[in-house]
Amino acid sequence: MISSPLPKVSVLIPCFEAAATLDEALSSILHQTLTELEVVAVDDGSSDGTLDKLQTWAQRDLRVRVVRREHAGLIAALNAGISSCRAPLIARMDADDRSHPERLARQAALLAEQPDLALAGCLVQGIPEGEVREGFRIYLQWLNGLVSPEEIARQIFVESPLPHPSVVIRRDWLERAGGYQDHGWPEDYDLWLRLHLLGARFAKVPEVLLSWRDSPARLTRLDARYSVENFLRAKAHYLVAGPLQDRQTVIVWGAGQMGRRLSRHLLREGAPLSAFVDIDPAKVGGVKRGLPVVAPAELPDLWKRSPRPVVLAAVGARGARALIREQLTTMGLQEGEDWWAVA
Repeated sequence: MISSPLPKVSVLIPCFEAAATLDEALSSILHQTLTELEVVAVDDGSSDGTLDKLQTWAQRDLRVRVVRREHAGLIAALNAGISSCRAPLIARMDADDRSHPERLARQAALLAEQPDLALAGCLVQGIPEGEVREGFRIYLQWLNGLVSPEEIARQIFVESPLPHPSVVIRRDWLERAGGYQDHGWPEDYDLWLRLHLLGARFAKVPEVLLSWRDSPARLTRLDARYSVENFLRAKAHYLVAGPLQDRQTVIVWGAGQMGRRLSRHLLREGAPLSAFVDIDPAKVGGVKRGLPVVAPAELPDLWKRSPRPVVLAAVGARGARALIREQLTTMGLQEGEDWWAVA
């Protein structure tokens, strides 16, 4: 048997009905090159043999500790697991994914080299190979293009820039942010946004160190908290709490579906919306939510005569973000200060 009384990393794995994939996931963690670890596996009231498997692993390897709970959902399981973690670094892992043998060593090394980082992620690949859906592949391509703290911060309001099971986070930052919270939207994205507003910096090891399972049974496909509408609610809430806090004029670039949907939540949060920008001649000159829709050519003048303005680029079409970035950069606007991509 292997024991680690003083782990460097606690690996937090919430488990619910995970018997089919649990052995593979645990084996990948327990065969890490970084051996000074513990696994805190939280069984969230499973009925498929998950608990039996966990107890077998715990008997085999003393680094595995099992927390048994009545079924209360992911957020409750995560917070229960955190309270049982002993290490200063907490790694997330899901019970249906696989970690590369060097994953924890590389991420712990990155955090040691850059003490200003709150967490370290990594690049990911989708599994099962050959069965990953197109939308997931596009998302992975975007995710893996964000590595440095600046790249991640610049696009944090576009989508969740960190796959939850790929991160290693400093325990003190996790506690400072208040752990996981339930606001009716994705708990991981909520945590990243709260940390971001606290000034946390994120980075990734630029290597594929996690195989992330794309399954029809994923919570992101089944739980309403992960709907597009709830992502927009989260964005609006933290935009108003952060980048928009001292702004007097909010201009939304995009009067299409995404811009309209986001603007509704921004208005509910009290954002001072003043106008929309759009390239569609059918929309320009009209109004959306009682506000004028102007062409991009009118934006420079609108910007100059508006008090403390900010632009939110809310066009979800592929390639649109790069085009908007080019036009706003030509205007001399700085991304992350004068404007934010939010779709």
